[in-house]
Amino acid sequence: MAGMAAEGSQFDARQFDSKMNDLLGGDGQDFFTSYDEVYESFDSMGLQENLLRGIYAYGFEKPSAIQQRGIVPFCKGLDVIQQAQSGTGKTATFCSGILQQLDYGLVDCQALVLAPTRELAQQIEKVMRALGDYLGVKVHACVGGTSVREDQRILSSGVHVVVGTPGRVFDMLRRQSLRPDHIKMFVLDEADEMLSRGFKDQIYDIFQLLPPKIQVGVFSATMPPEALEITRKFMNKPVRILVKRDELTLEGIKQFYVNVNKEEWKLETLCDLYETLAITQSVIFVNTRRKVDWLTDKMRSRDHTVSATHGDMDQNTRDIIMREFRSGSSRVLITTDLLARGIDVQQVSLVINFDLPTQPENYLHRIGRSGRFGRKGVAINFVTTEDERMLFDIQKFYNVMVEELPANVADLI
Repeated sequence: MAGMAAEGSQFDARQFDSKMNDLLGGDGQDFFTSYDEVYESFDSMGLQENLLRGIYAYGFEKPSAIQQRGIVPFCKGLDVIQQAQSGTGKTATFCSGILQQLDYGLVDCQALVLAPTRELAQQIEKVMRALGDYLGVKVHACVGGTSVREDQRILSSGVHVVVGTPGRVFDMLRRQSLRPDHIKMFVLDEADEMLSRGFKDQIYDIFQLLPPKIQVGVFSATMPPEALEITRKFMNKPVRILVKRDELTLEGIKQFYVNVNKEEWKLETLCDLYETLAITQSVIFVNTRRKVDWLTDKMRSRDHTVSATHGDMDQNTRDIIMREFRSGSSRVLITTDLLARGIDVQQVSLVINFDLPTQPENYLHRIGRSGRFGRKGVAINFVTTEDERMLFDIQKFYNVMVEELPANVADLI
């Protein structure tokens, strides 16, 4: 991913076509078609009522670029290659496509989703479960590091969807605990990551065990030759959906830094800014769950109203907190990177990086939200002496200038 963003030039459709052509010995054009139909709202996609309820309850209001283009062709049963950066809403795209097509009366595995890491597989499982809440979907994550016997028990009791990492999924297929007979949809998420982690052979082995007539979706930020090879081998007349990486953009977001010198001085600086924060809705990012709790306590002890969310909380608690924040009854949210990708609150116009992210890519996921769908925003980065190098890297990575925060910050929001 890092290399990709640093190149700056998104792999464009012409390059893709010529690469595909080379790979297919010149007849790539006939191999797939581009799909350009755009649906501006979830309501216009012809989705089941109970799926729509799940989408709105999850907090989505307007589909992102990949969702506007990608949900419908998947729902139509087409093979799809969808190329878009992480954080653009890919997960909800294929989850919606799968949920729309399941036969809920048949409690057998009908869709298999592969992801490169346990964390991602578990995150997909959560999204699938949340979006399918009103449909009564049964989802199970099959990942390494958990009890094989427990996996076997859950699978034998019946599930509609299995999300997992290649090793464990292959193991379950081989033991015949996961029966492939009814699987009609197969999704590879972050295909480029999966191939770079050396899962190619396992993916091929899994494919061999699946029914021949199966719908395939490949989701990937980049399309290395191995990913194209997979699409050629296993897909039938796929449609390609390409979302430029500037969908999550830093344009229109004013970015500033505050020299706090020492870590200990960050809290005072934040409290000085608090009145400005509460004018609008703002998100404060810190790097650890423990720090979310620490900062929340400190702010509350000074009578500042804040909400907090992190990955240790159960989904229900997080949902309630996000609902309060979305409705505006709470105006300041403290959170970690883990949830950066799940926060798409229309009104957020100020993001504070109390801690700079540990990876430059996460900077985009944090502050790119505030400018989503053409909205303006302000980002303020707290920079200690140790952070100066990271700020320099971020500026180079995105080719942006981050200026020192002026005194009239309230006028900017």
